[in-house]
Amino acid sequence: MILVSFLFLTGFTPFISILGPGVTVLTSGNIYKATAQFIIDQSIKKKTGKNSLTLVKEELDKKKNKNEFNEELRNLVEKRIKMTRKKLEEQELRKLVKQRIHITRSIINLDNTTQ
Repeated sequence: MILVSFLFLTGFTPFISILGPGVTVLTSGNIYKATAQFIIDQSIKKKTGKNSLTLVKEELDKKKNKNEFNEELRNLVEKRIKMTRKKLEEQELRKLVKQRIHITRSIINLDNTTQ
């Protein structure tokens, strides 16, 4: 009864931090692994004020937002590259047409004739 009241009155915080290593001990039987897990969780909590699960979740959210930004930037750059290529192709086509006109005029000798 005292143990149950302790769990409910403390807001389950100590229970959750001990539950992970407890499950590790029960499933693997490795006390050293469970102790290391508990110590690492406590050190993360001291440095960041958050438990390891919350910290990992926030880091993944940051990475997701960064990836979304990178995707938008990539799409914008690709769009600009396509527009620039199109303009360059149009300029190249105009240059080619002018060159062909000049060659054709010189072949049929239109520059020397008056109209």
